[in-house]
Amino acid sequence: MEKPERRDAATVRLEDPWYDALASGWGELDGTGAPAPVASAGPALPERGPSAADIYLDVQRSAAFQEVRRRYRRFVIPAVLAFVAWYLAYVVAATTAPELMARPVAGAVNTAMVAGLGQFLTTFLLTWAYARHARLHRDRAALDLRWDTQELTRGAGR
Repeated sequence: MEKPERRDAATVRLEDPWYDALASGWGELDGTGAPAPVASAGPALPERGPSAADIYLDVQRSAAFQEVRRRYRRFVIPAVLAFVAWYLAYVVAATTAPELMARPVAGAVNTAMVAGLGQFLTTFLLTWAYARHARLHRDRAALDLRWDTQELTRGAGR
């Protein structure tokens, strides 16, 4: 059994934005409580492309991202409003109209039980509808945005 090839520690680059923070002097204080000046430790590094933060801001401003957000809001806002209205109607009816909620529907099953089970049913239906809407209207565009963003951030680190 062969040993895997070891990488030199100098060639490994972590994609963590906080990785270089302390190494650059960020967060260190001098004796007065002010941030300590950062001393250069060697020759200046070559300029890189845009930072990851700039890339993410550009993606956020893009028409494709705004379209994904618009599609999300067009489904979620009405769905949440409808579900909250249905839930509040159930609670209000249960507290203000007990005779309506006690009305028998079939045998020992009354209106309150049917409405309570309807709450569960609408929760599952809403979950299914959300997943279906995401799959059909947002997932592909969001995946494309994610892929493009990852490619841009990888290129920015070189």
